[in-house]
Amino acid sequence: MKDRELIIVESPTKAKTLKKLLGKNYLVEASFGHIKDLPEKRLGVRIEEGFLPEYELIKGKERILRNLKNTAKLCSRVILATDPDREGEAIAWHIAEELENKVQLQRALIFEFTPQGIKEALTNLTSLRENLYRAQQARRVLDRLVGYKVSPLLWKALQGGLSAGRVQSAALRLVYERETEIKNFVPREYWTIKALLEKDGFQFWVKLIEKEGKKLTLSKEEAKKILEELERKSFYVLSFTKKEKTKKPPPPFITSTLQQEASKVLGFSVKETMAIAQRLYEGLPLGPLGQRGLITYMRTDSVRISPPFQKAARDFILKFYGKEFLPSKPHTFKSPKEAQEAHEAIRPTSLDLTPERIRPYLKRKDFELYDLIWKRFLASQMAEMRLEVGKLKVKCGDFVFQGLMEVEKFPGFMIVWEGKKKEGNLPSFKEGEELLALKVEAERHLTQPPPRYTEASLVKELEKRGIGRPSTYATIITTLLERGYVKLQNKVFYLTELGEKVAQLLLKHFPTIMDLSFTNKMEEELDRIANGFVSFQEVLAGFYGPFSSDLQRAYKELKDDGSSLHRP
Repeated sequence: MKDRELIIVESPTKAKTLKKLLGKNYLVEASFGHIKDLPEKRLGVRIEEGFLPEYELIKGKERILRNLKNTAKLCSRVILATDPDREGEAIAWHIAEELENKVQLQRALIFEFTPQGIKEALTNLTSLRENLYRAQQARRVLDRLVGYKVSPLLWKALQGGLSAGRVQSAALRLVYERETEIKNFVPREYWTIKALLEKDGFQFWVKLIEKEGKKLTLSKEEAKKILEELERKSFYVLSFTKKEKTKKPPPPFITSTLQQEASKVLGFSVKETMAIAQRLYEGLPLGPLGQRGLITYMRTDSVRISPPFQKAARDFILKFYGKEFLPSKPHTFKSPKEAQEAHEAIRPTSLDLTPERIRPYLKRKDFELYDLIWKRFLASQMAEMRLEVGKLKVKCGDFVFQGLMEVEKFPGFMIVWEGKKKEGNLPSFKEGEELLALKVEAERHLTQPPPRYTEASLVKELEKRGIGRPSTYATIITTLLERGYVKLQNKVFYLTELGEKVAQLLLKHFPTIMDLSFTNKMEEELDRIANGFVSFQEVLAGFYGPFSSDLQRAYKELKDDGSSLHRP
């Protein structure tokens, strides 16, 4: 049996997919997630010894670890093929620590569970990536320090069972500040006037924009007066310009954009999206097509597409849509500055596995997310949409109205992404010609407060501010909901009374962890650890200094005022 090799993954589904795709020379076992973590009932960080974490075997993992050790002894080599991100690296590292020294260990980075993806990973084996592991370790220790040190203060000031997380607290601040803006908002009334005009059966709206060269902001009385002035007056064309506009396809999905689009289009929660994407990545049974992964690794911030797959996409478009839908050269999309370019965007593993072809083998929600990913990727490789855009200015007495109109000239990528629309032509207008007015009306408006966050818009804001990472957004949102700090009602977040009190207490006593720019800076520091630019200890020491000062001051202030807030 020593001629066989052992591949260890973290998920039984991955193990099942690998077993079906690999030959008999490999044994495949699963660790069922992390095997080690910090202790549950104590800090587990030796602050004075360079923030050394004291990892323990997770309760219930003894049998799994024993099986991995015994199987490893029977094999010539052990290949650790856990996820290719920080968490996967930590799992691989902890397994490696527990296996015997004489076991030959190597690391495989599998970005897609297909025969080709696995072949590439096994051909390009590497060693464990210590910097990536140290970055995960730093995140875990940071989160433990904040949670373990701050949560007791919440218990003292408010109630037991509350928690304060490093990134979760910054996210709570966003919801708290939005709620405050909404509460303090005073709506203001204003009016607009528009006219429905017609030319050769083509109807269109134009909006009043100015009088004698001056922009207008109207009250109810002013709008009524203008309507009276416009009665029985004719509308004449002042100017009409038209030009062709192109619309570039969106880039293929990264984690955050997939979460946002699935929320907006499919109504999926961020947590649900990530769970479904995990299944699609790890592999599903497709009847006679066998078990295989349907998408590439779903935790990525890179929009890169491998050249071979880009070529495959261009061949597919040419074959099934025709030359006009193929751009002369592939589109280029820019990844965020900290993106790991070794990763690709989220894409299907094979365009031949069209959504309709594999629909019979997928559950409804699995199909819907796969359909979204497949179409978004294909659209990203297609030709631009072409539109004809017209800008019409119309005069009525001393008043100038303006209307914008557009028609589709060529659908391009939209044929896949949103479906083909009716093509048409804009009417022609001559300067000075009279237009038929079907009706003129005034509309009342109220200025609107900023909208409450949806899951999609909160993810977008977290990403924009650099708070957390796309792979952690689902956990951040779930924690805020489970702790009762926010509630989700009609798909928007409301701050609860408890959430408001926690946010106020943290803002008062812990300005450091509630500082959005500081939270962003810590994410950048974690990236610097992963890239080998700074050590684990340097980053933690830089954080712990100001945090420790906040902590001492908070204990003193709470002691002096006998608990700054009362239990809700």
